Amino acid sequence: MTALRQRETLTSQLSKALRARIDSGELKPGDKLPSEQELVERYGVSRTVVREAISSLRASGFVATQQGVGAFVLQRAGWPALPGSETSPDLLQEIVNVLELRIALEVEASALAAQRRKPEHISQMREALDRMAEMIEASEDAIAPDLRFHSAIAEATGNSHFTHLFSYLGALLIPRARVPTFRFYAADPVEYLLRVNREHEEIYRAIHRQDSDAARSAMRLHLSNSRERLRGGLENPPKTDD
Repeated sequence: MTALRQRETLTSQLSKALRARIDSGELKPGDKLPSEQELVERYGVSRTVVREAISSLRASGFVATQQGVGAFVLQRAGWPALPGSETSPDLLQEIVNVLELRIALEVEASALAAQRRKPEHISQMREALDRMAEMIEASEDAIAPDLRFHSAIAEATGNSHFTHLFSYLGALLIPRARVPTFRFYAADPVEYLLRVNREHEEIYRAIHRQDSDAARSAMRLHLSNSRERLRGGLENPPKTDD
């Protein structure tokens, strides 16, 4: 058994261990990841840690998941580099474009979720937000619970087309899965992530009290803020050390 050490969060360690197996070629494009139980036994972690690690890999573009089947290594681990740098204008513009798509979709998804959500959906959202807060406190980017929060909203709509589309989009949903977005608008990454989580909390509260109009407004504000911060990065790109 390959036990993981506690100094770094177990989710982060397991994600890195699996990425290393992908990078080394031990797990090749198209290969199915070991089962949840196999990962639990090999690394000595809980099922929750395994699910979060796989969710993080999915959000970062390393794997794709198929419900009821498992997770598979993608042809390209991570996202392809674009000309210039990891924060090239082309990449930032692409992410802004995706955020515009998300505004069109998720604003209405939030309203539907407020109308149709069930107790289990509220529990999933609350768990994702609490986990995000824990990871922020541990100075991690919290991509996995962020993705899980938005996915729970899609599920709460009761419309399978939303969940299928969200599953298809994968890592496109979370901008910082592709670039270190906090560089464009916050001196402190932790403060940026806390701000993101406060925006999530507003969405959660509106859905919890079944206020469709407030849910629309909160989601629109959250995604519009992300879009405008990225636009600011396009207009005023961060200085490099070159």
